[in-house]
Amino acid sequence: MHTKPLVGISADRTMMGAHPSHTVGEKYIAAIVDGSQALAMLLPALGDRQAASDILRTVDGLLFTGSYSNVEPQRYGGHPSKPGTLHDAARDATTLPLMRAAIDAGVPVLAVCRGFQEMNVVFGGTLHQSVHAVAGFDDHRENKEDVLDVQYGPSHALKLTQGGLLQRLANGAIDVRVNSLHGQGIERLGDGLVTEAVAPDGLIEAVSVAGAAAFALGVQWHPEWKHAADPLSTAIFRAFGDACRARIRNRAAAACAN
Repeated sequence: MHTKPLVGISADRTMMGAHPSHTVGEKYIAAIVDGSQALAMLLPALGDRQAASDILRTVDGLLFTGSYSNVEPQRYGGHPSKPGTLHDAARDATTLPLMRAAIDAGVPVLAVCRGFQEMNVVFGGTLHQSVHAVAGFDDHRENKEDVLDVQYGPSHALKLTQGGLLQRLANGAIDVRVNSLHGQGIERLGDGLVTEAVAPDGLIEAVSVAGAAAFALGVQWHPEWKHAADPLSTAIFRAFGDACRARIRNRAAAACAN
């Protein structure tokens, strides 16, 4: 049995020239390897060609990453996307059923940005496709002309839910600052999800799963970016890694009992 937990990281299906490829940003991999002290395994977006049950027997945790693509609106009963909107049907077909199966099976889950939106859809919630176009909400997108350190720098405040998982990870803080690089956002919260943090404009920016058997957290921002330099980001990836290590122990104990 491996001594470090093995974390599966969701990949996007993209074209590299004429070749379909499956890609993950290195920042996510680094956050798992260095921040969670785990082994990283990239999960290609192959849908049911790789059964969720087989994946869940193999991994000790799952990270659902951010992406430039949006969840296809038919997945949550939304109106058709604007022309030119980037989608990734292969990822949707992989991550949506896998996330639900993982949470039901007690496999630790951390969901970031697109992954956070996937979590809401998995639990029956809906999405704003363009938050900035909805009256009363701020523009949560980054300026792509800025250098990366500015794009991923702290952008707005968050109010953490008193007594929630995220507030505990923040050592009891109520107010934190996070980066903001997203166009979509939660419209209707999914059934069974608990609000963990809200932006000043009222947009839900973090959720956990009520009654989950293991760590199950979704965040709208990007804690993987320079995770070691931010106390809350450090705490998130450490707690996720700890949950994955607990899964190893639990599986070993169950095997001994049998």
